Amino acid sequence: MTSSVFAAEHLLFNPATPDHGDIPLIFAFPNEYTVGITSLGYQIVWATLAMRADLQVSRLFTDISEQLPRQPEIVGFSVSWELDYVNILSLLESLDIPIRTNARGANHPIIFGGGPVLTANPEPFADFFDVILLGDGENLLGDFIDAYKQVRGADREIVLKALAQVPGVYVPSLYHVEYYSLDGAIKSIQPIKPDVPATVQKQTYRGNTLSASTVVTEKAAWESIFMVEVVRSCPEMCRFCLASYLTLPFRTASLENSLIPAIERGLKVTNRLGLLGASVTQHPEFNTLLDYINQPKYDDVRLSIASVRTNTVTKELAATLAKRDTKSLTIAVESGSQRVRKIINKKLEQDDIIQAAVNAKAGGLSGLKLYGMVGVPGEEPEDLDATVKMMLDLKKAAPGLRLTLGCSTFVPKAHTPFQWFGVNKQAEKRLQLLQKNLKPKGIDFRPESYNWSIIQALLSRGDRRLSKLLELTRDFGDSLGSYKRAFKELRGQIPDLEFYVYDKWAHDQVLPWNHLLGPLPQSTLLKHLAEAMSYVEAPSKKLEPSGV
Repeated sequence: MTSSVFAAEHLLFNPATPDHGDIPLIFAFPNEYTVGITSLGYQIVWATLAMRADLQVSRLFTDISEQLPRQPEIVGFSVSWELDYVNILSLLESLDIPIRTNARGANHPIIFGGGPVLTANPEPFADFFDVILLGDGENLLGDFIDAYKQVRGADREIVLKALAQVPGVYVPSLYHVEYYSLDGAIKSIQPIKPDVPATVQKQTYRGNTLSASTVVTEKAAWESIFMVEVVRSCPEMCRFCLASYLTLPFRTASLENSLIPAIERGLKVTNRLGLLGASVTQHPEFNTLLDYINQPKYDDVRLSIASVRTNTVTKELAATLAKRDTKSLTIAVESGSQRVRKIINKKLEQDDIIQAAVNAKAGGLSGLKLYGMVGVPGEEPEDLDATVKMMLDLKKAAPGLRLTLGCSTFVPKAHTPFQWFGVNKQAEKRLQLLQKNLKPKGIDFRPESYNWSIIQALLSRGDRRLSKLLELTRDFGDSLGSYKRAFKELRGQIPDLEFYVYDKWAHDQVLPWNHLLGPLPQSTLLKHLAEAMSYVEAPSKKLEPSGV
Protein backbone atom coordinates (compact mmCIF):
# COMPACT_ATOMS: atom_id res chain seq x y z
CA MET A 1 0.00 0.00 0.00
CA THR A 2 2.78 2.43 0.95
CA SER A 3 4.47 2.27 -2.44
CA SER A 4 1.15 2.82 -4.29
CA VAL A 5 0.48 5.97 -2.22
CA PHE A 6 3.85 7.50 -3.07
CA ALA A 7 3.61 6.25 -6.67
CA ALA A 8 0.41 8.29 -7.14
CA GLU A 9 2.31 11.58 -6.59
CA HIS A 10 2.99 14.03 -9.43
CA LEU A 11 6.15 15.85 -8.31
CA LEU A 12 6.51 19.46 -9.46
CA PHE A 13 10.17 19.72 -8.43
CA ASN A 14 13.31 17.69 -9.05
CA PRO A 15 14.67 15.94 -5.94
CA ALA A 16 18.48 15.99 -5.76
CA THR A 17 20.60 12.87 -5.90
CA PRO A 18 22.22 12.75 -2.44
CA ASP A 19 26.01 13.14 -2.21
CA HIS A 20 28.33 10.72 -0.48
CA GLY A 21 28.33 11.65 3.24
CA ASP A 22 24.87 13.22 3.11
CA ILE A 23 22.92 13.89 6.33
CA PRO A 24 20.13 11.35 6.98
CA LEU A 25 17.01 13.34 7.89
CA ILE A 26 13.41 12.33 8.63
CA PHE A 27 10.74 14.93 7.95
CA ALA A 28 7.45 14.01 9.65
CA PHE A 29 3.89 15.23 9.64
CA PRO A 30 2.17 14.11 12.87
CA ASN A 31 -1.02 12.93 11.20
CA GLU A 32 -2.12 10.65 8.36
CA TYR A 33 -0.65 11.00 4.87
CA THR A 34 -3.87 12.40 3.33
CA VAL A 35 -3.86 15.26 5.87
CA GLY A 36 -0.11 15.93 5.77
CA ILE A 37 0.29 15.96 2.00
CA THR A 38 -2.56 18.51 1.77
CA SER A 39 -0.57 20.96 3.94
CA LEU A 40 1.17 23.46 1.68
CA GLY A 41 3.67 24.22 4.45
CA TYR A 42 4.66 20.55 4.72
CA GLN A 43 4.99 20.22 0.94
CA ILE A 44 7.23 23.28 0.66
CA VAL A 45 9.60 22.28 3.47
CA TRP A 46 9.85 18.71 2.18
CA ALA A 47 10.68 19.90 -1.35
CA THR A 48 13.21 22.46 -0.05
CA LEU A 49 15.00 19.72 1.90
CA ALA A 50 14.74 17.11 -0.88
CA MET A 51 16.35 19.48 -3.41
CA ARG A 52 19.56 19.57 -1.34
CA ALA A 53 22.20 17.02 -2.35
CA ASP A 54 23.73 17.18 1.16
CA LEU A 55 20.59 15.61 2.70
CA GLN A 56 18.95 12.20 2.42
CA VAL A 57 15.31 12.96 3.23
CA SER A 58 12.67 10.38 4.24
CA ARG A 59 9.05 11.28 4.92
CA LEU A 60 7.11 9.94 7.89
CA PHE A 61 3.36 10.08 8.62
CA THR A 62 1.34 8.34 11.32
CA ASP A 63 0.06 5.71 8.87
CA ILE A 64 2.88 5.31 6.30
CA SER A 65 6.51 6.26 5.70
CA GLU A 66 9.26 6.09 3.14
CA GLN A 67 12.20 3.86 4.01
CA LEU A 68 13.67 5.39 7.14
CA PRO A 69 17.40 5.63 7.95
CA ARG A 70 18.58 3.49 10.87
CA GLN A 71 20.41 6.40 12.44
CA PRO A 72 18.90 9.74 11.44
CA GLU A 73 20.86 12.82 12.50
CA ILE A 74 17.89 15.19 12.28
CA VAL A 75 14.16 14.55 12.72
CA GLY A 76 11.75 17.38 11.90
CA PHE A 77 8.01 17.92 12.45
CA SER A 78 5.64 20.28 10.67
CA VAL A 79 2.97 21.21 13.23
CA SER A 80 -0.29 22.81 12.09
CA TRP A 81 -2.76 21.52 14.70
CA GLU A 82 -2.22 21.75 18.48
CA LEU A 83 -3.59 18.32 19.41
CA ASP A 84 -1.21 16.58 16.99
CA TYR A 85 1.35 16.80 19.82
CA VAL A 86 0.04 13.35 20.88
CA ASN A 87 1.17 11.92 17.52
CA ILE A 88 4.55 13.65 17.80
CA LEU A 89 5.23 11.86 21.08
CA SER A 90 4.08 8.52 19.61
CA LEU A 91 6.25 8.93 16.50
CA LEU A 92 9.30 9.77 18.63
CA GLU A 93 8.71 6.62 20.69
CA SER A 94 8.34 4.54 17.52
CA LEU A 95 11.82 5.78 16.51
CA ASP A 96 13.25 4.91 19.98
CA ILE A 97 13.86 8.59 20.72
CA PRO A 98 13.14 9.93 24.26
CA ILE A 99 10.23 12.38 24.13
CA ARG A 100 11.96 14.93 26.36
CA THR A 101 15.03 16.87 25.26
CA ASN A 102 16.79 16.45 28.63
CA ALA A 103 16.71 12.63 28.21
CA ARG A 104 18.42 12.67 24.80
CA GLY A 105 22.12 12.00 24.45
CA ALA A 106 24.93 11.94 21.90
CA ASN A 107 23.43 9.03 19.97
CA HIS A 108 20.03 10.72 19.44
CA PRO A 109 19.10 12.95 16.50
CA ILE A 110 18.36 16.67 16.78
CA ILE A 111 14.57 17.06 16.93
CA PHE A 112 13.23 20.22 15.32
CA GLY A 113 9.72 21.57 14.79
CA GLY A 114 8.15 24.39 12.82
CA GLY A 115 4.79 25.60 11.54
CA PRO A 116 2.09 28.02 12.71
CA VAL A 117 1.38 26.35 16.07
CA LEU A 118 5.02 26.46 17.20
CA THR A 119 5.68 29.94 15.81
CA ALA A 120 2.71 31.38 17.75
CA ASN A 121 3.61 29.95 21.17
CA PRO A 122 5.96 26.96 21.35
CA GLU A 123 6.25 26.94 25.15
CA PRO A 124 3.76 24.14 26.05
CA PHE A 125 5.73 21.88 23.66
CA ALA A 126 9.21 23.31 24.38
CA ASP A 127 10.44 20.33 26.43
CA PHE A 128 9.82 17.94 23.50
CA PHE A 129 11.91 19.82 20.88
CA ASP A 130 15.66 20.47 20.73
CA VAL A 131 15.12 23.21 18.16
CA ILE A 132 12.08 25.24 17.07
CA LEU A 133 12.11 27.24 13.84
CA LEU A 134 10.14 30.48 14.27
CA GLY A 135 8.58 32.09 11.22
CA ASP A 136 8.81 31.67 7.47
CA GLY A 137 10.88 28.75 6.24
CA GLU A 138 12.11 30.15 2.91
CA ASN A 139 15.54 31.24 4.21
CA LEU A 140 15.36 29.92 7.77
CA LEU A 141 15.43 26.26 6.77
CA GLY A 142 18.62 26.61 4.73
CA ASP A 143 20.26 28.71 7.46
CA PHE A 144 19.44 25.98 10.01
CA ILE A 145 20.87 23.12 7.89
CA ASP A 146 23.99 25.13 6.97
CA ALA A 147 24.63 25.96 10.65
CA TYR A 148 24.20 22.28 11.58
CA LYS A 149 26.77 21.23 8.94
CA GLN A 150 29.36 23.55 10.52
CA VAL A 151 29.18 21.68 13.85
CA ARG A 152 28.13 18.23 12.64
CA GLY A 153 29.69 15.54 14.83
CA ALA A 154 30.40 17.91 17.75
CA ASP A 155 28.98 17.40 21.27
CA ARG A 156 25.24 17.93 21.50
CA GLU A 157 25.66 21.00 23.71
CA ILE A 158 28.01 22.63 21.17
CA VAL A 159 25.63 21.84 18.30
CA LEU A 160 22.62 23.36 20.09
CA LYS A 161 24.53 26.48 21.12
CA ALA A 162 25.72 27.02 17.54
CA LEU A 163 22.20 26.59 16.16
CA ALA A 164 20.85 29.13 18.68
CA GLN A 165 22.97 31.85 17.03
CA VAL A 166 20.91 31.61 13.82
CA PRO A 167 18.12 34.24 13.64
CA GLY A 168 14.75 32.49 13.98
CA VAL A 169 16.22 29.33 15.54
CA TYR A 170 15.00 28.84 19.11
CA VAL A 171 16.63 26.29 21.41
CA PRO A 172 14.30 26.09 24.46
CA SER A 173 16.76 24.21 26.70
CA LEU A 174 19.12 27.21 26.60
CA TYR A 175 16.57 29.39 28.45
CA HIS A 176 15.71 29.21 32.14
CA VAL A 177 12.19 30.12 33.22
CA GLU A 178 11.76 31.25 36.84
CA TYR A 179 8.31 31.34 38.49
CA TYR A 180 7.05 33.26 41.52
CA SER A 181 5.81 29.91 42.80
CA LEU A 182 5.15 26.42 41.39
CA ASP A 183 1.59 27.40 40.52
CA GLY A 184 2.19 31.15 40.07
CA ALA A 185 3.01 33.51 37.22
CA ILE A 186 6.37 33.67 35.41
CA LYS A 187 9.01 35.81 37.13
CA SER A 188 11.64 35.85 34.38
CA ILE A 189 12.93 34.09 31.24
CA GLN A 190 16.69 34.27 30.84
CA PRO A 191 19.32 32.59 28.63
CA ILE A 192 21.40 30.13 30.70
CA LYS A 193 24.73 31.50 29.35
CA PRO A 194 25.84 34.98 28.24
CA ASP A 195 26.61 33.78 24.67
CA VAL A 196 22.98 32.69 24.10
CA PRO A 197 20.81 35.47 22.56
CA ALA A 198 18.43 37.01 25.15
CA THR A 199 15.56 37.11 22.61
CA VAL A 200 14.74 35.23 19.42
CA GLN A 201 13.26 37.14 16.49
CA LYS A 202 10.80 35.31 14.26
CA GLN A 203 12.24 35.13 10.72
CA THR A 204 10.20 36.87 8.01
CA TYR A 205 10.53 36.21 4.28
CA ARG A 206 10.07 39.44 2.33
CA GLY A 207 10.17 38.20 -1.27
CA ASN A 208 7.28 38.31 -3.73
CA THR A 209 7.52 34.69 -4.89
CA LEU A 210 5.22 32.89 -2.52
CA SER A 211 4.48 29.18 -2.11
CA ALA A 212 2.87 26.79 -4.57
CA SER A 213 2.26 23.04 -4.43
CA THR A 214 5.32 20.85 -4.96
CA VAL A 215 3.21 17.69 -5.33
CA VAL A 216 -0.27 16.89 -6.64
CA THR A 217 -1.95 13.62 -5.69
CA GLU A 218 -5.40 12.04 -5.74
CA LYS A 219 -4.61 10.66 -2.26
CA ALA A 220 -4.68 14.14 -0.66
CA ALA A 221 -7.62 15.18 1.53
CA TRP A 222 -8.37 17.77 -1.18
CA GLU A 223 -8.07 15.35 -4.06
CA SER A 224 -5.66 16.31 -6.88
CA ILE A 225 -5.59 20.00 -5.88
CA PHE A 226 -2.81 22.37 -6.92
CA MET A 227 -2.49 25.15 -4.34
CA VAL A 228 -0.93 28.54 -4.85
CA GLU A 229 -0.38 31.16 -2.15
CA VAL A 230 -1.71 34.48 -3.48
CA VAL A 231 -1.04 36.62 -0.39
CA ARG A 232 0.65 36.16 2.96
CA SER A 233 -0.66 37.81 6.17
CA CYS A 234 -3.63 40.20 6.06
CA PRO A 235 -3.68 44.01 6.00
CA GLU A 236 -6.92 44.23 8.05
CA MET A 237 -5.37 43.51 11.46
CA CYS A 238 -8.44 42.36 13.38
CA ARG A 239 -7.35 42.63 17.01
CA PHE A 240 -7.78 38.91 17.81
CA CYS A 241 -6.25 37.57 14.61
CA LEU A 242 -3.09 35.49 14.73
CA ALA A 243 -3.10 35.05 10.92
CA SER A 244 -2.66 38.81 10.57
CA TYR A 245 -0.51 39.93 13.51
CA LEU A 246 1.92 37.01 13.64
CA THR A 247 2.70 37.02 9.92
CA LEU A 248 3.09 40.75 9.21
CA PRO A 249 3.86 42.46 6.92
CA PHE A 250 1.19 41.78 4.27
CA ARG A 251 2.90 40.39 1.17
CA THR A 252 1.53 39.66 -2.28
CA ALA A 253 2.86 37.22 -4.88
CA SER A 254 4.06 38.77 -8.14
CA LEU A 255 1.46 38.05 -10.84
CA GLU A 256 3.96 37.74 -13.70
CA ASN A 257 6.90 36.12 -11.90
CA SER A 258 5.14 33.92 -9.35
CA LEU A 259 1.39 33.33 -9.69
CA ILE A 260 0.90 32.82 -13.43
CA PRO A 261 3.99 30.60 -13.97
CA ALA A 262 2.97 28.51 -10.91
CA ILE A 263 -0.63 28.13 -12.11
CA GLU A 264 0.54 27.13 -15.59
CA ARG A 265 2.84 24.52 -14.08
CA GLY A 266 0.10 23.10 -11.83
CA LEU A 267 -2.65 22.99 -14.43
CA LYS A 268 -0.52 20.74 -16.62
CA VAL A 269 -1.07 17.91 -14.11
CA THR A 270 -4.53 18.68 -12.66
CA ASN A 271 -7.62 20.78 -13.32
CA ARG A 272 -8.26 21.62 -9.68
CA LEU A 273 -6.84 24.94 -8.47
CA GLY A 274 -6.89 26.38 -4.94
CA LEU A 275 -6.03 30.03 -4.26
CA LEU A 276 -4.75 30.39 -0.68
CA GLY A 277 -4.27 33.29 1.68
CA ALA A 278 -6.02 35.01 4.58
CA SER A 279 -7.34 37.73 2.28
CA VAL A 280 -6.95 36.49 -1.32
CA THR A 281 -9.18 39.10 -2.96
CA GLN A 282 -7.01 41.90 -1.53
CA HIS A 283 -4.20 41.08 -3.94
CA PRO A 284 -3.82 44.38 -5.87
CA GLU A 285 -4.10 42.53 -9.20
CA PHE A 286 -6.76 40.03 -8.16
CA ASN A 287 -9.12 40.98 -11.00
CA THR A 288 -6.33 40.46 -13.54
CA LEU A 289 -5.66 37.05 -11.99
CA LEU A 290 -9.36 36.22 -12.29
CA ASP A 291 -9.33 37.29 -15.97
CA TYR A 292 -6.34 35.00 -16.54
CA ILE A 293 -8.14 32.01 -15.00
CA ASN A 294 -11.26 32.89 -17.01
CA GLN A 295 -9.53 32.17 -20.34
CA PRO A 296 -11.35 29.57 -22.48
CA LYS A 297 -8.37 27.18 -22.23
CA TYR A 298 -9.10 26.85 -18.51
CA ASP A 299 -12.85 26.23 -18.90
CA ASP A 300 -12.60 22.82 -17.23
CA VAL A 301 -10.69 24.11 -14.20
CA ARG A 302 -12.37 23.69 -10.79
CA LEU A 303 -11.54 26.70 -8.64
CA SER A 304 -11.51 26.98 -4.83
CA ILE A 305 -10.78 30.21 -2.98
CA ALA A 306 -9.96 30.59 0.71
CA SER A 307 -12.04 33.05 2.74
CA VAL A 308 -12.46 36.37 0.93
CA ARG A 309 -12.98 39.87 2.27
CA THR A 310 -16.68 40.63 2.39
CA ASN A 311 -16.63 43.92 0.46
CA THR A 312 -14.70 42.32 -2.43
CA VAL A 313 -17.48 39.84 -3.26
CA THR A 314 -18.57 41.06 -6.68
CA LYS A 315 -21.13 39.51 -9.00
CA GLU A 316 -18.23 38.77 -11.39
CA LEU A 317 -16.29 36.87 -8.71
CA ALA A 318 -19.38 34.86 -7.79
CA ALA A 319 -20.07 34.07 -11.46
CA THR A 320 -16.48 32.91 -12.03
CA LEU A 321 -16.66 30.60 -9.02
CA ALA A 322 -20.12 29.26 -9.94
CA LYS A 323 -18.91 28.49 -13.45
CA ARG A 324 -15.95 26.61 -11.97
CA ASP A 325 -17.76 24.17 -9.75
CA THR A 326 -17.79 26.23 -6.54
CA LYS A 327 -21.23 26.28 -4.95
CA SER A 328 -20.62 28.65 -2.04
CA LEU A 329 -18.31 31.37 -0.82
CA THR A 330 -16.89 31.96 2.68
CA ILE A 331 -16.67 35.38 4.33
CA ALA A 332 -15.59 36.30 7.87
CA VAL A 333 -17.90 38.90 9.44
CA GLU A 334 -17.20 38.00 13.12
CA SER A 335 -20.38 39.73 14.39
CA GLY A 336 -23.60 41.33 13.21
CA SER A 337 -22.90 44.16 15.66
CA GLN A 338 -21.22 47.27 14.27
CA ARG A 339 -20.01 48.00 17.81
CA VAL A 340 -18.20 44.66 18.14
CA ARG A 341 -16.71 45.06 14.67
CA LYS A 342 -15.31 48.44 15.76
CA ILE A 343 -13.81 46.86 18.91
CA ILE A 344 -12.02 44.18 16.87
CA ASN A 345 -11.09 46.56 14.01
CA LYS A 346 -13.21 44.73 11.42
CA LYS A 347 -13.56 47.47 8.82
CA LEU A 348 -16.94 46.36 7.57
CA GLU A 349 -20.35 48.02 7.29
CA GLN A 350 -23.70 46.24 7.42
CA ASP A 351 -24.39 47.23 3.80
CA ASP A 352 -21.18 45.44 2.68
CA ILE A 353 -22.42 42.17 4.19
CA ILE A 354 -25.88 42.48 2.59
CA GLN A 355 -24.32 43.35 -0.77
CA ALA A 356 -22.02 40.31 -0.60
CA ALA A 357 -25.07 38.05 -0.23
CA VAL A 358 -26.93 39.80 -3.07
CA ASN A 359 -23.88 39.54 -5.35
CA ALA A 360 -23.25 35.89 -4.43
CA LYS A 361 -26.81 35.01 -5.43
CA ALA A 362 -26.79 37.17 -8.57
CA GLY A 363 -23.54 35.52 -9.69
CA GLY A 364 -25.10 32.07 -9.47
CA LEU A 365 -23.75 30.74 -6.16
CA SER A 366 -26.17 28.64 -4.13
CA GLY A 367 -24.70 29.25 -0.67
CA LEU A 368 -22.90 31.75 1.50
CA LYS A 369 -20.92 30.68 4.58
CA LEU A 370 -20.21 33.29 7.22
CA TYR A 371 -17.74 33.05 10.09
CA GLY A 372 -18.75 34.58 13.40
CA MET A 373 -17.39 34.69 16.93
CA VAL A 374 -18.82 35.04 20.42
CA GLY A 375 -17.14 36.14 23.64
CA VAL A 376 -15.04 38.92 22.07
CA PRO A 377 -13.77 41.34 24.77
CA GLY A 378 -16.43 44.01 25.29
CA GLU A 379 -19.27 42.01 23.70
CA GLU A 380 -22.72 42.48 25.32
CA PRO A 381 -25.90 40.35 25.00
CA GLU A 382 -27.46 42.93 22.64
CA ASP A 383 -24.58 42.33 20.21
CA LEU A 384 -25.87 38.77 19.77
CA ASP A 385 -29.30 40.17 18.90
CA ALA A 386 -27.55 42.18 16.16
CA THR A 387 -26.00 38.97 14.77
CA VAL A 388 -29.41 37.27 14.66
CA LYS A 389 -30.89 40.34 12.93
CA MET A 390 -28.04 40.40 10.39
CA MET A 391 -28.66 36.78 9.43
CA LEU A 392 -32.41 37.39 9.03
CA ASP A 393 -31.71 40.52 6.95
CA LEU A 394 -29.44 38.46 4.69
CA LYS A 395 -32.17 35.85 4.26
CA LYS A 396 -34.59 38.59 3.22
CA ALA A 397 -32.13 40.36 0.90
CA ALA A 398 -31.07 37.18 -0.96
CA PRO A 399 -34.03 34.77 -0.79
CA GLY A 400 -33.13 31.22 -1.78
CA LEU A 401 -29.42 31.65 -0.95
CA ARG A 402 -28.40 28.91 1.52
CA LEU A 403 -26.96 30.67 4.58
CA THR A 404 -24.56 29.05 7.02
CA LEU A 405 -23.12 30.72 10.12
CA GLY A 406 -20.08 28.97 11.55
CA CYS A 407 -19.35 30.36 14.97
CA SER A 408 -16.38 29.98 17.31
CA THR A 409 -15.57 31.21 20.81
CA PHE A 410 -12.96 33.97 21.14
CA VAL A 411 -9.59 32.41 22.04
CA PRO A 412 -6.70 34.73 23.02
CA LYS A 413 -3.63 34.35 20.79
CA ALA A 414 0.00 35.28 21.44
CA HIS A 415 1.39 38.37 19.67
CA THR A 416 -2.07 39.95 19.23
CA PRO A 417 -3.56 42.91 21.15
CA PHE A 418 -6.08 40.57 22.81
CA GLN A 419 -3.40 38.21 24.22
CA TRP A 420 -4.00 39.51 27.77
CA PHE A 421 -7.69 38.53 27.83
CA GLY A 422 -9.14 35.20 28.88
CA VAL A 423 -12.04 33.23 27.42
CA ASN A 424 -15.48 34.65 28.24
CA LYS A 425 -17.30 32.25 30.57
CA GLN A 426 -20.63 33.21 28.97
CA ALA A 427 -19.48 32.04 25.52
CA GLU A 428 -21.08 28.59 25.65
CA LYS A 429 -24.48 30.08 26.59
CA ARG A 430 -24.10 32.64 23.80
CA LEU A 431 -23.50 29.91 21.21
CA GLN A 432 -26.64 28.15 22.47
CA LEU A 433 -28.62 31.40 22.26
CA LEU A 434 -27.65 31.91 18.61
CA GLN A 435 -28.58 28.30 17.85
CA LYS A 436 -31.99 28.76 19.47
CA ASN A 437 -32.71 31.93 17.50
CA LEU A 438 -31.35 30.93 14.09
CA LYS A 439 -32.17 27.25 13.59
CA PRO A 440 -35.99 27.67 13.59
CA LYS A 441 -35.57 30.38 10.92
CA GLY A 442 -33.94 27.93 8.50
CA ILE A 443 -30.39 29.20 8.96
CA ASP A 444 -27.71 26.53 9.26
CA PHE A 445 -25.84 27.36 12.47
CA ARG A 446 -22.60 25.48 13.07
CA PRO A 447 -20.95 26.25 16.41
CA GLU A 448 -17.38 25.17 17.03
CA SER A 449 -17.05 23.07 20.16
CA TYR A 450 -16.76 25.29 23.26
CA ASN A 451 -14.70 22.57 24.97
CA TRP A 452 -12.23 22.61 22.08
CA SER A 453 -11.95 26.41 22.52
CA ILE A 454 -10.96 25.84 26.18
CA ILE A 455 -8.18 23.43 25.14
CA GLN A 456 -7.09 25.85 22.40
CA ALA A 457 -6.88 28.71 24.91
CA LEU A 458 -4.88 26.53 27.31
CA LEU A 459 -2.30 25.71 24.63
CA SER A 460 -2.40 29.21 23.18
CA ARG A 461 -1.45 30.88 26.51
CA GLY A 462 0.42 27.97 28.08
CA ASP A 463 3.99 27.91 29.39
CA ARG A 464 6.43 25.01 29.53
CA ARG A 465 5.02 23.69 32.81
CA LEU A 466 2.21 22.27 30.68
CA SER A 467 4.49 19.55 29.26
CA LYS A 468 3.75 17.42 32.37
CA LEU A 469 0.04 17.98 31.85
CA LEU A 470 0.24 17.09 28.13
CA GLU A 471 1.98 13.81 28.88
CA LEU A 472 -0.67 12.91 31.46
CA THR A 473 -3.54 13.94 29.20
CA ARG A 474 -2.16 11.83 26.40
CA ASP A 475 -2.52 8.79 28.66
CA PHE A 476 -6.06 9.81 29.64
CA GLY A 477 -7.27 10.68 26.11
CA ASP A 478 -7.60 14.17 24.62
CA SER A 479 -11.09 15.21 25.84
CA LEU A 480 -11.65 18.25 28.08
CA GLY A 481 -12.39 15.80 30.92
CA SER A 482 -8.87 14.35 30.50
CA TYR A 483 -7.32 17.80 30.83
CA LYS A 484 -9.35 18.53 33.96
CA ARG A 485 -8.32 15.17 35.42
CA ALA A 486 -4.64 15.94 34.70
CA PHE A 487 -4.96 19.39 36.35
CA LYS A 488 -6.41 17.68 39.42
CA GLU A 489 -3.47 15.28 39.57
CA LEU A 490 -0.94 18.13 39.25
CA ARG A 491 -2.65 20.49 41.70
CA GLY A 492 -0.08 22.68 43.44
CA GLN A 493 2.65 21.78 40.90
CA ILE A 494 1.34 23.98 38.08
CA PRO A 495 -1.23 26.83 37.84
CA ASP A 496 -4.87 25.79 37.47
CA LEU A 497 -7.04 25.83 34.34
CA GLU A 498 -8.54 29.17 35.41
CA PHE A 499 -5.13 30.90 35.27
CA TYR A 500 -4.36 29.82 31.70
CA VAL A 501 -7.84 29.97 30.16
CA TYR A 502 -10.07 32.54 31.89
CA ASP A 503 -7.85 35.01 33.79
CA LYS A 504 -7.24 38.48 32.40
CA TRP A 505 -3.48 38.97 32.65
CA ALA A 506 -1.78 42.18 33.80
CA HIS A 507 -0.09 44.19 31.04
CA ASP A 508 3.23 44.12 32.90
CA GLN A 509 3.07 40.34 33.47
CA VAL A 510 5.88 38.25 31.94
CA LEU A 511 4.17 36.29 29.15
CA PRO A 512 5.39 32.77 28.29
CA TRP A 513 6.56 34.07 24.87
CA ASN A 514 8.15 37.33 26.08
CA HIS A 515 11.60 36.23 24.85
CA LEU A 516 10.21 35.32 21.40
CA LEU A 517 9.66 38.47 19.37
CA GLY A 518 6.75 38.78 16.98
CA PRO A 519 6.54 41.38 14.18
CA LEU A 520 5.27 44.15 16.51
CA PRO A 521 6.64 45.22 19.91
CA GLN A 522 4.47 44.92 23.00
CA SER A 523 4.12 48.73 23.18
CA THR A 524 2.39 48.74 19.77
CA LEU A 525 0.10 45.87 20.75
CA LEU A 526 -0.91 47.82 23.88
CA LYS A 527 -1.70 50.90 21.73
CA HIS A 528 -3.91 48.75 19.50
CA LEU A 529 -5.56 47.29 22.60
CA ALA A 530 -6.27 50.76 24.01
CA GLU A 531 -7.87 51.77 20.71
CA ALA A 532 -10.06 48.64 20.76
CA MET A 533 -11.14 49.29 24.35
CA SER A 534 -12.05 52.91 23.55
CA TYR A 535 -15.05 51.52 21.64
CA VAL A 536 -16.25 49.39 24.55
CA GLU A 537 -17.60 52.40 26.47
CA ALA A 538 -17.83 54.70 23.45
CA PRO A 539 -20.92 56.87 22.90
CA SER A 540 -23.11 55.53 20.11
CA LYS A 541 -22.42 58.42 17.71
CA LYS A 542 -18.76 57.36 17.58
CA LEU A 543 -19.92 53.99 16.26
CA GLU A 544 -22.05 55.30 13.40
CA PRO A 545 -20.77 54.29 9.95
CA SER A 546 -18.51 56.96 8.46
CA GLY A 547 -20.40 59.61 6.48
CA VAL A 548 -23.58 59.25 8.55
